[in-house]
Amino acid sequence: MGNTVAHKLRIRIRAMLVFFAVSLALSGITAFPVETELHWLLQHKGLIPDMMEGFFTDTYQAISVTNKNYPTLAYGYDWLAFAHIVFAMLFIGPIKNPVQNIWVIEWAMLACIAIIPVAMIAAPIRQVPFYWRLIDCSFGVIGIIPLYICRRWIKQLAAQFPVASN
Repeated sequence: MGNTVAHKLRIRIRAMLVFFAVSLALSGITAFPVETELHWLLQHKGLIPDMMEGFFTDTYQAISVTNKNYPTLAYGYDWLAFAHIVFAMLFIGPIKNPVQNIWVIEWAMLACIAIIPVAMIAAPIRQVPFYWRLIDCSFGVIGIIPLYICRRWIKQLAAQFPVASN
């Protein structure tokens, strides 16, 4: 019976972590075509709340002019995308062996928490509107939920096999 429960826990853990890792990678990949994405969004203004239109317009203009005059600066966006992909790859360990690699989940939970002070300190310096800071913070708040659930499941899995780690 314990083996069936453990098997179901492993399936749930792996599914949640694959979802999380894919979401993390995809969110990073969106940094590559940021100018194109903003241009498309501004062509479909009905999708933008009125209070955000100015922010998106200013951001698009800044990125467009910067890319035209200083394209090497966009290389930072490439590294941002790359970092998301690399962080997503960290989850291969817990997907393979969740008990042994629970530290990755705990590290990611700390990273989710760290989003909040970074957004609240750096964003005002960069003149990012408050509502956008809240959107940035929501990634940490939302991200920590599946990680916390996985951590609980991993602890349950570890309790079933206190000597063997998977």
